[in-house]
Amino acid sequence: MTIANTHSDHSAPTTPINGDHVVVPVELGHRRYDITIGRGVIQNADHLLKPILTGRQVVIIADEAVATPWLEQLETALNRITHCHHVITAGGESAKSFSRYSELMENILDHGITRQTVIIALGGGVIGDLAGFMAASLLRGLDYVQIPTTLLSQVDSSVGGKTGINARAGKNLVGAFHQPRAVLIDTDCLATLPDREMRAGYAEVVKYGLLGHADFFDWLEEHGEAVLKRQPDPLIEAIRRCCQAKADIVAADETESGVRALLNLGHTFAHAFEAEAGYDGRLLHGEAVAAGLGHAFALSRRLGFIDGQSCHRVARHLEAMGLAHWRNGLPADMGMADIHHLIQNMGKDKKAQSGQLVFVLVRAIGDAFVEKGVNPQDVAAVLSAANMDEALS
Repeated sequence: MTIANTHSDHSAPTTPINGDHVVVPVELGHRRYDITIGRGVIQNADHLLKPILTGRQVVIIADEAVATPWLEQLETALNRITHCHHVITAGGESAKSFSRYSELMENILDHGITRQTVIIALGGGVIGDLAGFMAASLLRGLDYVQIPTTLLSQVDSSVGGKTGINARAGKNLVGAFHQPRAVLIDTDCLATLPDREMRAGYAEVVKYGLLGHADFFDWLEEHGEAVLKRQPDPLIEAIRRCCQAKADIVAADETESGVRALLNLGHTFAHAFEAEAGYDGRLLHGEAVAAGLGHAFALSRRLGFIDGQSCHRVARHLEAMGLAHWRNGLPADMGMADIHHLIQNMGKDKKAQSGQLVFVLVRAIGDAFVEKGVNPQDVAAVLSAANMDEALS
């Protein structure tokens, strides 16, 4: 399974609107929606969302970390066209729990919602996943809007309609495919994002270049530092290209029965690292993804699919951007994690089939594919290596 060469032109920006915004459409027939990217988007939310929200009750699920100033700005804008309620909750992986889901569902139902109510997710990927799943299940499905405020959520989790919460058995094992009506990406939100979270989000940016767009990885090698420094034009361009890549994949495979699985490059390793760390906040998702990418390339090399030079090139770029490409460089003592437990966690991955390990691997930078029935001994050999050099030797 590989990405067909039928994608949009990723080198040319889409048409700007209002001078500062670009729009990337997600083509899903009558459920088509737009991703609007740029500065000052939240302040213009009334204009951008007027066709969706006018005359409808709105409930905003907001991460407490962004209540000031972004919730205030959003409510100021939306109150010009409708009436808003808001519910503020803590972010972090612990928020994607059955208990928090139940608590927030009861809270929202107390507002007397109807099937015309619109849910708005304002926050990072955790809030987007949680609020999206709430929208999917409230009254058997409500419209919702994603307003992601972290780089990771802006380039990945807010687009495509995957929603869910975590269970004891693993991450995102309870959820639904439920597409938003719109996604608003305000790059001004990233001005207050901690540098560590900005770097973690960058891991998902790199992923798009590695799975299907080698020219984008070339671009990131030149402009990645500017993206992390939040320079407006490179930042908007990086987000646009990621969103366009994901929009193309989602349009081709909405429910992950085919090409959409490629978006999980690095994630089988990453989810195992996160599970072993216990979702306690010491290990950010993007940090786990960066190391997962390094291990996925090393596994691809071990199985004879890719050359070692490409593996080292990816490792150098991740390290240059302040991201560990190997598990011993991760927080939460991942270098000491039990290999047997890690492989057990991989067996719980949603891609696993009939007890077999399934990985997204690569033949080259920009050429990813799904490999079924990977031998656990090969995975263990990669995980046992102290670093990539040892894994490739």
